[in-house]
Amino acid sequence: MATVQALRRDVARQLARHVQATGATQVAAASKLGLPQPTLSKIVNGRVSDLSLELLIRVAVRAGLAMTLQTGHVPQEAGAFSSGTRSRSAPAVASRLADEARRSLLESEGSRTPAQRLECFLEHNQLLGALRQAGRAAEAQRVRKALDET
Repeated sequence: MATVQALRRDVARQLARHVQATGATQVAAASKLGLPQPTLSKIVNGRVSDLSLELLIRVAVRAGLAMTLQTGHVPQEAGAFSSGTRSRSAPAVASRLADEARRSLLESEGSRTPAQRLECFLEHNQLLGALRQAGRAAEAQRVRKALDET
């Protein structure tokens, strides 16, 4: 039960961060996520002991969060880790950052301890964040250039 409770708290934390990042009110966010506002309030405030893990995962899917759940031999190894919002239309781009992120993820598999896998996973997420940021910067530069040419 402690492992499931840890997963509930972590998924709720990721959802709360997502809602906060959107800047929407709880009423608007709850509507978009298909939840009653009091349920979203429980999630945002971490009062999730009476909510099922399945419900929280469904909400994360509706929010478009790319998330990895990890369990372990002890509850302290359990957690939910978000790599941001998934993009259905993001093109596959080969780059040094993408290759580094893939390498980091592959290293997390194999004969590593759960703590080592978690460390590799977190490094992988940091690299993905850097890759997304580089993509946003390149897109903004492309848009500015296109506007300057018109």
